[in-house]
Amino acid sequence: MNIKLKIWRQAGENKPGKFESYEVNDVSVDMSFLEMLDVLNENELKKGNDPIHFDHDCREGICGMCSLYINGKPHGPKHGITTCQLHMRTFNDGETIVVEPWRASAFPVLKDLVVDRTSFDRIMQAGGYVTVSTGGVPDANEIAIPKTVADEAMDAAQCIGCGACVAACKNASAMLFTSAKVSQLALLPQGGAERKRRALAMVEQHDAEGFGACTNTGACEAVCPKEISITHIARLNREFTRASFSGNETDYQN
Repeated sequence: MNIKLKIWRQAGENKPGKFESYEVNDVSVDMSFLEMLDVLNENELKKGNDPIHFDHDCREGICGMCSLYINGKPHGPKHGITTCQLHMRTFNDGETIVVEPWRASAFPVLKDLVVDRTSFDRIMQAGGYVTVSTGGVPDANEIAIPKTVADEAMDAAQCIGCGACVAACKNASAMLFTSAKVSQLALLPQGGAERKRRALAMVEQHDAEGFGACTNTGACEAVCPKEISITHIARLNREFTRASFSGNETDYQN
């Protein structure tokens, strides 16, 4: 395949950016999208040009680093996959592909296609963890948890923090991410001791980072590579409302 690319180039945060055109020839249909970008960068380096900067790590659909807006969709046209799982057979020979970074004020562009997503880290630091003593590993197996509840918690825990939900949302809201991280702990007994503080602190940090409000359009769920359900946002709203009107953690748990 011969592929034409229009890629966003930007020297750094608050620097002007623009699209630049490239061509990559003899692309194998079995290449992943990132492998195709690797070939492009090899060609650019041979010419003495600055390579295109983009995020990647595991390339197995787990780390959430491969955050690219491809032809107007986060992670490209396929459903339920990350960019590293997107193969070039998805596209046609001679097609022009437009590649951009996430567009959100809370995700400033660092360079080219790389954005700063440490805002997600700060939301997690605000409450996305358990600080109570949960005992040793064998103790966890002694806590009876219904399978349906454990499965739902695991579904929420699948969130890889890629930011596709933010990129797709017209308000650049990160409520799907935040709600998934709240849900995975709120559903389990180990997370019950801090439910009130967690919900309040993580939502407060979400807003402080500059993410928008959720208006329930469902765009986040539609593009999530792990297919996280927006029902978690409903749970977060319940957690937040109960926490706002309860007196203390003990009252809240009851």
